[in-house]
Amino acid sequence: MWNKRKLTLPTPEEALAGRDTPIIPRGEHVVLGVPMTPPYPENTAVCYFGMGCFWGAEKLFWQVPGVYTTAVGYGAGITPNPTYEEVCSGKTGHNEIVKVVYLPEKIQFTELLRLFWENHNPCEGMRQGNDIGTQYRSGIYVTTPDQKQQATQSKSRYDQALSQHNLEPTTSEILGQFDFYYAEDYHQQYLAKNPLGYCPNHSCDATGLPRLPTA
Repeated sequence: MWNKRKLTLPTPEEALAGRDTPIIPRGEHVVLGVPMTPPYPENTAVCYFGMGCFWGAEKLFWQVPGVYTTAVGYGAGITPNPTYEEVCSGKTGHNEIVKVVYLPEKIQFTELLRLFWENHNPCEGMRQGNDIGTQYRSGIYVTTPDQKQQATQSKSRYDQALSQHNLEPTTSEILGQFDFYYAEDYHQQYLAKNPLGYCPNHSCDATGLPRLPTA
C-alpha cells in the first residue's frame, strides 16, 4: 500500500475519465453474514470514514456491537467507478473509505466518531504513516445534517485537545455531498480473508495523540 504520488488533488480536467459500469460486491459480508449493499433494514443509518488504508479501518468497525454491516470503497473524488489501480495513481481524487451501516438504537454516531478520532492520525494531511497519497487522507463523510453537526462539533473538541498538547490541528475533511463507489471484492473484509495482512496501528496508544474529550 506504499504510495509516493503527488499530495494534491487533481482538477476535473486532470482526473481520469472512469467508466459507466460500477463494481458491485458479490455475496454477503464474510464476518457479519449480512449484505454489504442496499437495501438495509429501515432502522439503520449510514456514514463513511477515511482513516488511511481501508483494510484496517473496516476491521475496526465490523467488530463494534451495533454495526450492521461494513464495506470498503472509494469516495469524495471525481472519477466515476474507479479501480484500485486508478485510485492509487492519484488521478481520481478519491479517498479510501469504509462504509459503516449501524443501528442507532444500539450505538450512537458519537461513539463511531470517537473510534474514528482515536484510531488513526487525523493530522497528517495526504498520508497516514508510511502510506502516502491523496487516497489516505482523513475524512468523515456524512449522510444527514445531524451527523454533519456532530462531526463538526467533535472535530472542534479534538482540535482543542490537540492545541492543549501544543500539537497541530486536524486536517480531516467533513463532507455531506460525495460519491461512493464499492471497491473490488478482494478488498472487502480483507483482513478476515488475510489475517496476517497489512494493518498498521495508528491509534492514540501508538501515536501518543490525545483521546477525544468527553462532550
